[in-house]
Amino acid sequence: NSRGAASLLKDSIPITEFSASGPFEGHDLLRRGFRSVKSELLPSHPLELSEKNFQLNQDKTNFAMLRNIQGLHAPLKLQMEFRAVKQVQRLPFLHSSNIALDTLRGNDECISFEDILNDPSQSEVMGEPHMMMEYKLGLL
Repeated sequence: NSRGAASLLKDSIPITEFSASGPFEGHDLLRRGFRSVKSELLPSHPLELSEKNFQLNQDKTNFAMLRNIQGLHAPLKLQMEFRAVKQVQRLPFLHSSNIALDTLRGNDECISFEDILNDPSQSEVMGEPHMMMEYKLGLL
């Protein structure tokens, strides 16, 4: 057969054509996973989207101001430092405070919501150390 496996796959009928359509169509859990009502809803308040992107918007504003004051090199250097600091993490089963990133952003002396209500002993991150490391390394 001179036709390869790719052409056989291209000629095959997609599975989606066999699914039921219309108002009585069922949700296929195996292909699409569980439904999330939260993802289907619109933001409940106009400021919710702004609050989710607050840090990103603040960084963009600070980089623009820094570029206008000191030139192009300053925000590039700071962005490079941000990337380097974000790569340094603790092991996956230990809580990371990201103190270096907070110091670069100037948030190290501020007390915020996460400082009070983000107790690492109550977080769901703690788990089996060996399993979490194998997952992070792609062995599982």
